[in-house]
Amino acid sequence: MKAALFDLDGVVFNTEPQYTVFWGEQCREFHPEHPGLEHEIKGQTLVQIYDAWFAGPLAEKQQLITSRLNKFEKQMDYAYIAGFEDYIKDLRKQGIKTAVVTSSNQIKMEAVYQHHPEFKDLFDAILTSEDFERSKPDPDCYLKAAERFGVIPEDCVVFEDSFNGLKSGRAAGMRVVGLATTNPAERIRPLCDEVINDYINLIG
Repeated sequence: MKAALFDLDGVVFNTEPQYTVFWGEQCREFHPEHPGLEHEIKGQTLVQIYDAWFAGPLAEKQQLITSRLNKFEKQMDYAYIAGFEDYIKDLRKQGIKTAVVTSSNQIKMEAVYQHHPEFKDLFDAILTSEDFERSKPDPDCYLKAAERFGVIPEDCVVFEDSFNGLKSGRAAGMRVVGLATTNPAERIRPLCDEVINDYINLIG
């Protein structure tokens, strides 16, 4: 491994349960006919959610929801997944390049930096939605990260939790480690080379 590439939500931070709360409120308001929709859209990008569920007559609500989401993300609790901080520091001691590769935008990342001033120092690169032409499950984002570091895909390991993210890493030709933080281990295992619950036992 020459580069470790991490998704953000559900991989670096334990934020997915909070997003379920947020989208649960939006779905009950705008899609009361579809109970539990917030669980179906887990791991999807904002564009994917809007295209599938807030197009047509509901397209005019996208701006309102985006505004609510930006406000929500500023107040979220950005708690690291257990063992993550020690693990990434260990990787860097070994000279392994580290990057965040996320579909989150710069507005969201500013909220992250406010909560964690040390965050940028944990990574050699932070790639956000503004850096990609195509969203996960397309491999574009992970291929761009490998290119940024000047390494081949086979020398990269992707850490992901969502189905789209896992498919993206696999399509990029990289080793994929799945975190069972958002979806059950048995559901993500077919898309992974390895499944973990957290980072506690990965050092050493």
